Amino acid sequence: MNTREKEAYLREYSILKSQGKPFFPYSVAKDSIMAVVVMASIILMSLVLGAELGPKVDPTTTTYTPRPEWYFFFLFEVLRIIKPPSLTPLAAIGVPTIAMILLFLLPFYDRSPERRPERRPIAMAAAFFTIAAMAFLTYEGAHAGSPNQIDMEPPPAVLAAGGETLRMWEAGKQVVAQSGCLACHKIGENGNSLGPNLSEIGTTSSRQAIARTLVNPTAPMPSYAELAPEKRDALVEFLARLRGE
Repeated sequence: MNTREKEAYLREYSILKSQGKPFFPYSVAKDSIMAVVVMASIILMSLVLGAELGPKVDPTTTTYTPRPEWYFFFLFEVLRIIKPPSLTPLAAIGVPTIAMILLFLLPFYDRSPERRPERRPIAMAAAFFTIAAMAFLTYEGAHAGSPNQIDMEPPPAVLAAGGETLRMWEAGKQVVAQSGCLACHKIGENGNSLGPNLSEIGTTSSRQAIARTLVNPTAPMPSYAELAPEKRDALVEFLARLRGE
């Protein structure tokens, strides 16, 4: 922008400013009226439609899938993608903080007085990238599977065998997810470290040893003696196939 354009811009700005109205009380009054309308609408809908109540909370359930509110799905997806525990602070604090700092600094590294979008490439690129990234992460977070699911592909030997072997693998993986095993054990990238890591349990324990442990475990591990035989067999088959292949 040259000197003539800058002077024309400042002249036009001063004219528009002299013709405008002060922020107080005009804009404050408009915002206050709109806030009252919105609040009244919410109160009216809550009185007429009521609030949906879900089932009674069951603290012993192992099938509940925790989910944040939809506007936090993008942060939820960032935490799901960055899986190593050592990088959790980076995913929870570092990435959002860096993104917010870059947005706050936008007026300092894009100081153009232009208001037309096509003449503000840096600002428009930053806005487009931010909106696109948040939209994509929100979509992925909304469609993400349960944190209790096993993110492991069948071993090559299981894929090669196919048929009943592959069916038992998938059935056992589902039993593990439904039985709350990941609350204490880690399998692949998911789970916790309260108990032994089961990602390669098949290399150190036989099927018979795994079956005995499930029926008569060491405290505080619960017993799976009451589990249906077909589910227990599928669970044993799945764990026995975990060999870190």
